[in-house]
Amino acid sequence: MDVMDAAGELDTPPDVVCMGGWWPRDHHEFLHGSPRNAGYRGISPAGSKILKGHLLRGRVDYFSSSHERSHILCAFGMSPLPKGEPCYVLVWEGGIGSFYRIDQHLNVERVADVMEQPGNRYGLLYGLADPTFAKDSFPRLSDAGKLMALASFSPRTAPSAAERSLMDRLLSGTYRKLSEHEGISEAPHFDVGVDDPGFRNFAGLFSDAIFDAFHRVAEARLREGLPLLIIGGCGLNCDWNTKWRETRLFSDVFVPPVANDSGSAIGTAIDAQFQFTGNPKIEWNVYAGLGFRTDSPPDPIKYDVYDEDDVRVADMLAHGLVLGWVHGRWEIGPRALGNRSILAAPFDEATRVRLNEIKRREQFRPIAPVCLQEDAGRWFGCDRESPYMLFTHLATTDVLAAVTHVNGTARLQTVTSASNKRLHDLLIAFKARTGYGVLCNTSLNFNGKGCINNMVDLAVYAEENALDGFVVEGRPYLLKASRRYRAYVDRTSGSRSP
Repeated sequence: MDVMDAAGELDTPPDVVCMGGWWPRDHHEFLHGSPRNAGYRGISPAGSKILKGHLLRGRVDYFSSSHERSHILCAFGMSPLPKGEPCYVLVWEGGIGSFYRIDQHLNVERVADVMEQPGNRYGLLYGLADPTFAKDSFPRLSDAGKLMALASFSPRTAPSAAERSLMDRLLSGTYRKLSEHEGISEAPHFDVGVDDPGFRNFAGLFSDAIFDAFHRVAEARLREGLPLLIIGGCGLNCDWNTKWRETRLFSDVFVPPVANDSGSAIGTAIDAQFQFTGNPKIEWNVYAGLGFRTDSPPDPIKYDVYDEDDVRVADMLAHGLVLGWVHGRWEIGPRALGNRSILAAPFDEATRVRLNEIKRREQFRPIAPVCLQEDAGRWFGCDRESPYMLFTHLATTDVLAAVTHVNGTARLQTVTSASNKRLHDLLIAFKARTGYGVLCNTSLNFNGKGCINNMVDLAVYAEENALDGFVVEGRPYLLKASRRYRAYVDRTSGSRSP
């Protein structure tokens, strides 16, 4: 279905069909499977696969480049750097942990392989403490993000000798599953549970150790002060991104909103464009997903429907209602950035608890703030745009309890009228109502699934997960069965009737 939807966006058949590489070059699937796959590792364009083919009775070329190279080209092609500007690239993800240098001709040189499988090692630690995790398994896709949240609880108390030994075992040498480490069941924090304070302290130490390993190499080998482009799933670690900026080793730090494998397809297409045309740069917009389908309106018996009115929606949010928020095309990448979001007032810790209950996830997970750019300095000490929720900033007030993590930081998204006018206008209205141009912003999706993109799924989600309603293209739909909504109507004495 996604392929058909994408094809429906085309006016003419494509010139090139791209497929990213995946299998390691010594893997059975690479050696004996399809000859069209360019493999997992490789930075030279000579390793790409270019074949002739046809599609819809038209001539279409086929292109595949390595997974490694697709990340590098994604980072450069989406960056603000002009063609010809040298830079460094850090690819750190599940399997790769390496620094590169790109010269003025877009030649890629691998500067240093720092750590094999840093992302998998990071996520594996969560499984060590989680009694439900099968120790002979690879890390679950969500475990790295959960460990990132837990690391913020760490007071960074010095590790014991046993913890230092465990850290060395997990971070040195060839990556292995937990079950392949001799005596792992006797190691510190084995199956203690992720709420254990000692484990949470160790999570922070472990996180710092991974960053420090890369930082030491950067200090020694990346000495030209060039910009740094960060790509790979570890590029979603906001704490690490902020640390890279704070090192001041680089003239700038850029992380695309598709840092994880969602950017690999884009990088493969950028590489194809570069190899066919010589141009490695693309124009892009983070709101480039599919449009929302409104062809099946929700049951009018269940909903009160209002006309568009940001002041009304802001008032509902200020009264504690939690609303789905849908506008335009969905966001590319894994973060909700205001077109497929759940919004709420940012003031009460209870709101964070409720949002995590709605999301059906652990209570140690933080909720991110979305903030007017002009207010970001006042409330978060942020003096630049941060439109993709990829850096942390220290909150300057304790008023914003729902969006401030336990260590005082917030994973901030800033909004301007140019970046997202619909959301910007709502924030302006909320600021007029409350004095704060800040809201809770979390993704509007079923647990483990992509963004909700049609009215049927949206209504099901709202009713199954106890939202108070949702707003589609500015028009509010409020659940009559919502206790909070009924209380809101009673408080406003009917003046807000649909």
